[in-house]
Amino acid sequence: MRVLILGADGYLGWPAAMHFSAKGHEVEAVDNYFKRKTCLELNCESLLSIPNLHARAALWESLTGKRIVVKIGDIADYSFISEVFKEFRPEAVVHFAEQPSAPYSMMDQAKAFFTIQNNLLGTLNIVYAMREFCPDCHLIKLGTMGEYGTPEIDIEEGWIEINHKGRRDTFLFPRQASSLYHTAKIQETDLLWFYVRTWGIRVTDLMQGPVYGITTPEIEKDQGLATSFHYDEVFGTVVNRFVVQAVAGHPLTVYGQGNQVRGYINLIDAISCVYLAAEIPADAGTLRVFNQITETFSVNELARRVRAAGVTLGYDVVVQSVENPRVEKESHYYNPKYTGLLELGLKPHFLTEELLKEMFRVVSQRKEGIISDNIFKGIKWKG
Repeated sequence: MRVLILGADGYLGWPAAMHFSAKGHEVEAVDNYFKRKTCLELNCESLLSIPNLHARAALWESLTGKRIVVKIGDIADYSFISEVFKEFRPEAVVHFAEQPSAPYSMMDQAKAFFTIQNNLLGTLNIVYAMREFCPDCHLIKLGTMGEYGTPEIDIEEGWIEINHKGRRDTFLFPRQASSLYHTAKIQETDLLWFYVRTWGIRVTDLMQGPVYGITTPEIEKDQGLATSFHYDEVFGTVVNRFVVQAVAGHPLTVYGQGNQVRGYINLIDAISCVYLAAEIPADAGTLRVFNQITETFSVNELARRVRAAGVTLGYDVVVQSVENPRVEKESHYYNPKYTGLLELGLKPHFLTEELLKEMFRVVSQRKEGIISDNIFKGIKWKG
């Protein structure tokens, strides 16, 4: 297939671009370097120093003989993204090109505005470019489990059947996000569902939980192919952050009671899910939803696991409860279904002690680059 990866410089985007290329697909990679620029502004750069997309694509080609075409530009600029679609005519589009951080979206008005503008208008532009240049193209868009919130009922896989006053219908599962970023994701799901119904486009919406991990089989070919790895409060995911905190001798920052439960997924599995969705596309006129997680943990359980792995390696790991800067339930019911991707063939990699130890080993080699002041800044949901 011709596969267009949007947001290809990111934590997920670059490994996905390599994975599709390794499997023999023709890959074009697009990014506007928003995250790189923002990390410079906020002083929260990746622990792993990564070359730009052009350099990594050149290294990939020298190692594999496979070419990844790089285009630098903004999907919120329709003249740019429409030209990309016109020239490349993708058969599958993987949409990672969104402002990806809940804390960033809650920092101030300007960042809230950018989150809404970039995520919604960017997705709208993609849909229009698809209709104009490749109407049968399959859009694989990264959603988030955070769209669902923490309801007092089981979370279905995207859709729920309702019986009401003797009549029955199927609806998108109710959403109740706890950040502006997640709210924008809900709006994108509604936007796509509208165009699925109206224009008959084909869409897979992947409701992904927090991702953890440092490497994939493609990254292991050469360190110059590494993807970004953040440990700061803005862009770092909780498992990655806890491992860096443990290596740096910083207490593991558990928000509030620590009973918040979420679904998690290994970086390798996150890329596999996207690939499976592309290989087995949604039907035309269908919004297909998968819950992209493999395990659920409370924050306390994650802290215990990271601490246990660290102690076996000789680290003195302290777990510390801090005032929760977010507005969220700290104790709640949480039972999401996540069978769809397993049925497509996903073979999960679970959060084992050995995997955590390997993360400790990689992070410890870069310990001198950890900036402790960046670990926790207490970005508050209420300002």
